Formats: sequence, C-alpha cells, structure tokens
Amino acid sequence: MTQEELLNKAMETLRSYVLELSEKAGKSEGYGEELWSRIKQSNGVLRELAYYHDYGEFYGKYEVAGYTLTDVLVWQVDHFKAYMDRHEEMNRYRTERLFLESLDVLLKMEKDPAPYVEKMKGETGTDFADKF
Repeated sequence: MTQEELLNKAMETLRSYVLELSEKAGKSEGYGEELWSRIKQSNGVLRELAYYHDYGEFYGKYEVAGYTLTDVLVWQVDHFKAYMDRHEEMNRYRTERLFLESLDVLLKMEKDPAPYVEKMKGETGTDFADKF
C-alpha cells in the first residue's frame, strides 16, 4: 500500500469510529458526520481522537488556550453533575457522549476560546468558600 492509501484507510477507520461512538451516544449519523468533518480539519483534535481509538486513553497533548481534552472532559463531567438526577441526561453512563462533546468543545474553542474559558473558570460542581 502507498502512504496515501494507508492515510485514507486510517482516516476512514477514524470516521467509522466517530459514527460508532455517535450511535452509542444516542446521536444521529448526521451528528457524527458533521463532527467528523470538523475533526479531520484539526490536526490536534484528530491526533487526540486517533490516540483514544488506538489506546483507549487520552493523549492530552493538544492544548487550546491552555486547556487539553482532559481538562474539557473534566469540566463536562462537572458541568453535567447537575443533570445526573434526570434519567434522560445520564451522561455518567454515556462515556461516548461525554467524549464526543468534549471533542466538539475543543473544536469550538479553536475558533473562539473565550466563552469556554470563562465557563470553565466559573462553573464547578464543587462547593467551596466564596463560590457564590
């Protein structure tokens, strides 16, 4: 196989993986295709996805505004704690959904990080002195 054929095969594998994760997350195929179209345009997010696909863990090397995929995922988990009592929002049982949404947030942060940085600095499920 040529380098180009290998690259195309790897990209198709990752596309299929995103579609599979989308289905497991309860999202539509259209959602998966749209997300994939944006992921493949970002070398950093693509690398994070490929590493997760290959090793089942976060690479955590790509940063946007000082935040990694791991940081975004932790914020997502924290952010959704308020919804854990709602059965339709049981993200703690939908790791695929949290992962995809974290990739999505990282992609959005590439275009405009400020709103997400502000939210991540201000939103937390942990109660601490002077929080409010």
